[in-house]
Amino acid sequence: MLLARVTLATALGVALLAPAAFAASPTDEAFVAKVSQGGMFEVKLGQVAADQGATQDIRDQGNTEMHDHTLVGDKLKSIANGIGITFPDTLNEQFQGRLDKLKSLSGVAFDRSYLQAMEDIHAKDGAAFAAEAHHGTDPKLRAFAAETHRIVERHVGELKAIGPTGG
Repeated sequence: MLLARVTLATALGVALLAPAAFAASPTDEAFVAKVSQGGMFEVKLGQVAADQGATQDIRDQGNTEMHDHTLVGDKLKSIANGIGITFPDTLNEQFQGRLDKLKSLSGVAFDRSYLQAMEDIHAKDGAAFAAEAHHGTDPKLRAFAAETHRIVERHVGELKAIGPTGG
C-alpha cells in the first residue's frame, strides 16, 4: 500500500512538473527567433559565397560559415524543440531580401558586400549569444549560447584576417 502511494505521488509530481520544465521564457523565445534567422542567413549566404565569391578566401569562408552554422542551427533547433520553442524553417522577409540583394552582386562588389554582411550579422548575433549566455533562463540554451559565442568570435577573427577587400 505504501509503495502504491509513493508511486502515485511520484507519478503526480512528475506530471505536475512536466509542463513547467518545458515552458520557455520570453527572453529565450526572443533569442531563438533572432539567432535562428541569423544562422539560416549565414548558411544560405555562405553557400552563395562558396559558389560565386571572386576570391578563394571568400569561397573558403563561405564554406566555413555554411558548415559551422548548419551544425549550430541543428543543435539550436533540437534544444528549442525540446523546450517548446518553434524553430522557423525559412528566412523571414528581411533576411530573404538581404540575401536576394547579395545574390545579385558579383566579383569584388559581392566579396566586399559579403564581408560587410558577415561582420554585421556576427556582431549582432554575437551580442545575442553573449546576452543569452549570461541572462537566459534555460540552462541548455545558456550553455549553447556560451559555446556558440566562441564560434562567432572565431568567425569574426577569420573575417578580419581576410581584410576589407575580400582577399
